[in-house]
Amino acid sequence: MSRPTKAQGPAFGSGHLAVEVDGGSQSGSRRDRRAGAMSAGGTPRGTASQERGGAGLDQALLESIRQDVLKGPGPLTTERVAAAVNSTGRFLGPSVALAAVESINAELRGLGPLQVIAEDPEVTDIFVNGPDEVWCDRGSGLERIDMALGGEEQLRALALRLVSAGGRRLDDGNPCVDVRLSGGYRVHAVIPPLSPEGTVLSIRIRRERRFTLAELGEAGMFPSGIQAVLQSLMSRRLNFLISGATGSGKTTLLSCLLSLAGPQERMVLIEDASELDPGHPHIVRLEARHGNIEGRGAVGLRELVRQSLRMRPDRLVVGECRGAEVRELLMALNTGHSGAGTLHANSARDVPVRLEALGALAGLDASATAAQVTSAVDVVIHVERTVHGRELRELSLVRAVRGRLEAESAVLHSEGELSYGPAWPALRARLGGGLEP
Repeated sequence: MSRPTKAQGPAFGSGHLAVEVDGGSQSGSRRDRRAGAMSAGGTPRGTASQERGGAGLDQALLESIRQDVLKGPGPLTTERVAAAVNSTGRFLGPSVALAAVESINAELRGLGPLQVIAEDPEVTDIFVNGPDEVWCDRGSGLERIDMALGGEEQLRALALRLVSAGGRRLDDGNPCVDVRLSGGYRVHAVIPPLSPEGTVLSIRIRRERRFTLAELGEAGMFPSGIQAVLQSLMSRRLNFLISGATGSGKTTLLSCLLSLAGPQERMVLIEDASELDPGHPHIVRLEARHGNIEGRGAVGLRELVRQSLRMRPDRLVVGECRGAEVRELLMALNTGHSGAGTLHANSARDVPVRLEALGALAGLDASATAAQVTSAVDVVIHVERTVHGRELRELSLVRAVRGRLEAESAVLHSEGELSYGPAWPALRARLGGGLEP
């Protein structure tokens, strides 16, 4: 394993304090410092004060400033944090003081010491496996980051604050929690004793940038031949499922495809936590709600799919099928609605088994699931995460054979080369013909 790269929050130093928060010089200094927080290879590293031996924020001072800021009324702003830093009486140099304000801002409002990693636009995921192990993913695999998070007490406090900001509770009665935060963060937290080596955080970052099909193709996700098929799939309003493992690019590809829908179409997106971000002018979002502390008030995806049918959707999209809601989605797609969804599967061949398992959760036997799927789903798109990045590996059709579902390959993609399977003529016919292998 290569040596972990260094990334720690700014440390307090000596000198006099002078913090301005409303002038143009601050934003310029912030941009410069954020750019400086990344090495030439794009890896987070420490600030200059750290490289001179700083050990991170003074936890006692941080707690004092935190309490001072939280005591005051009104919203938490950079100005209030700067005033709290000024009121400590500590003498800091201008650059270090401004760095302290930003670090405390991140501690109180953002991802704390992890914020410097999240500000790298290439980072899609951050993983914390206890107080001494931090990893990130920039799209080419996991990289370990040498970051000082303090001890388990500080890490658990960070997890509690993030979960609380998402309106949930993290304690012995709720040791595993998933929340969505402003800024595009989805945070999953687990605390001991379920995670015996310390608090575990898994943070997914949704970037504001929207990709086009051409950009995904240029990034190596698929060759031009598949791009034409995907465009035809959307223009013909075919129903499709995107399968793949976690982090394989299912949501990114689905958002991109939905952006191709006609502007006159009304699109209803149903998700457990909002992640889809298609560039489309008419979108209605529905998001599942967890139960309160007494376990009441929960509204799941199954109920949301039912309610969406009263909204006259032109396209009905379930962000991730993972339970009994698959029955409602299939029934909707079988009654005149166009739609799409994603599900987890190791390969295109595993999709039928996965669909049968989800159907069983909804009370459907294998033959009933097969009848629903073959009528509702026109094509399955499978994506994988490979050593070359995220790739669309296969397009397949799902057929019923003696009452059981089977996947039949139509198009295979491997290392930039396309091959065509026995289901290609049927898929080509569904796409209206005109596409040459």
